[in-house]
Amino acid sequence: MAQRLHFNGTDSKNGGCPAVHEDLDTGDIIVQGRPITDPEDIAQLQHFGPGDAAVAVPRELLVNHGPKEMERVPKLIDLEEFGRLFETFEHSAWHLETRRAYSSDREDPTYDEFLRTGTAPTDLDSKWCVNISRQTSSGKYVGRVRVVDNPPTEGQLFLLSYARCNAATGEDVRSLWRKDAERAYLPAQDFWIFDSRLVAVLRFDNEDALHDVEVITEPAQVLRYCQVRDAAVHASLPYDQFAAQLGAKG
Repeated sequence: MAQRLHFNGTDSKNGGCPAVHEDLDTGDIIVQGRPITDPEDIAQLQHFGPGDAAVAVPRELLVNHGPKEMERVPKLIDLEEFGRLFETFEHSAWHLETRRAYSSDREDPTYDEFLRTGTAPTDLDSKWCVNISRQTSSGKYVGRVRVVDNPPTEGQLFLLSYARCNAATGEDVRSLWRKDAERAYLPAQDFWIFDSRLVAVLRFDNEDALHDVEVITEPAQVLRYCQVRDAAVHASLPYDQFAAQLGAKG
């Protein structure tokens, strides 16, 4: 069975070699770099076995993207503490949405109306909208990029329609096709970045329900998520342009 490898990062300006990956099951670190092949160089390596391979990488690659702990222990917070992050962030909050559906959407009364009419209603008086409007009105940035399948799922169509409400609160709402997300090497993972220093990874069960949130503050890992954010924004379209594109496909 193939290993489950997670891309930790690269310092290459063109997104290529060298790079660091992590085996999600064993914790092993895989370093990708320039192979050492000269026999005189290999002869200087101690304990180098017949099946071994050696690569050379810049020191900063391991400093920036290598593990900082012998064993990574996730820090989990409950949904109430997660909610407070939207009240206390200082300058920016950004979200990558990659799932095909969310149980919280299906449980929302507006979802039934969307199924009847094809349009999600706009409720700017909801607690979420009131808070986001307050944050953006004070000069803070709130944004998200939604990954959409082709054809979109029912849940994704609901969110594409609801994007009008997100945008009305001052959010920068963008979307891109899943094939473009894969081309940009975006992870299949939902997360928020707060103030470019704290990442909240959303963990869902098999019924699409959010059950807890993992907080990441290690600078090297936060940097990787910020790089994902930049790539996602670059590859995506504003929600209205994406909706027009979707309409043209239909």
